[in-house]
Amino acid sequence: RVAGQDIPVLVRGESGTGKELVARAIFQHSTRSDGPFLAVNCAALSETLLESELFGHEKGAFTGAHDRRIGKFEQCDGGTLFLDEVGDMSPAVQAKVLRLLQQQTFERVGGNTTIKTNVRIVSATNRDLEEMCEAGEFRNDLYYRLNGYAITLPALRDRGDDRVLLLQHFLAQLNRELGGDVQGIAPDAMQRLLDYDW
Repeated sequence: RVAGQDIPVLVRGESGTGKELVARAIFQHSTRSDGPFLAVNCAALSETLLESELFGHEKGAFTGAHDRRIGKFEQCDGGTLFLDEVGDMSPAVQAKVLRLLQQQTFERVGGNTTIKTNVRIVSATNRDLEEMCEAGEFRNDLYYRLNGYAITLPALRDRGDDRVLLLQHFLAQLNRELGGDVQGIAPDAMQRLLDYDW
């Protein structure tokens, strides 16, 4: 329902629940599906690297910046940018992302040229952003900008019979990859997998 609407989406759930799969599905069913889809893990990069990754930088902007670099917001013009683990962004990067969402413009690190972009944001987190806003760790205004539509994914342990379908899918996938011919999962093994607290 939300894929065709050009609004930001916040996907919430524990690690491993498939947040990026949902983001890709939103992109594939959106009006931007002909444009690029790029993903950035906000937790995997330091503040400086994340800022450069998102906004790009000019040659000489900092030590090691030997060439101009085009950032993801610029590369993704007309497409969808997936910001994974958005709760791990530093306050400085949060402020720049907020400005971009408000005005659809930005400047590269070390640059003074204003660049216009048209990007849809799908973000994801496994953290409690409301609690982080109350603690002053995440900007309230950015939270409301990102939370245009929220999708909460249940953990595997809460998916009931979906787990049986997932196990059958992975069994078929492994059969293809390994050239196997395993016909199914023994009932006692299936029960142990269903009883496990994923």
